Amino acid sequence: MIETFFVLVGIGVVLSFIRILLGPTSSDRVAALDTMNVMLIGTITVIALILKRGIYLDIALVYGLLSYLETVVISRYLEGRK
Repeated sequence: MIETFFVLVGIGVVLSFIRILLGPTSSDRVAALDTMNVMLIGTITVIALILKRGIYLDIALVYGLLSYLETVVISRYLEGRK
């Protein structure tokens, strides 16, 4: 079951990365980057549950905050560019 999770998340990350590379607009690229970040945060959380290490939850929390800040900054930049 865990293997299936990692395979599906891996496929999702690859598809998001393809959208980042080939996205027709900058907004598509930002949405794909945010989607990929959410999948990676979920993966870090599952790894924390598997290994029973709470430090990984702290890492996932910090990564989530930085991911949110990244999305806001990029969106503000793209909004000002119009």
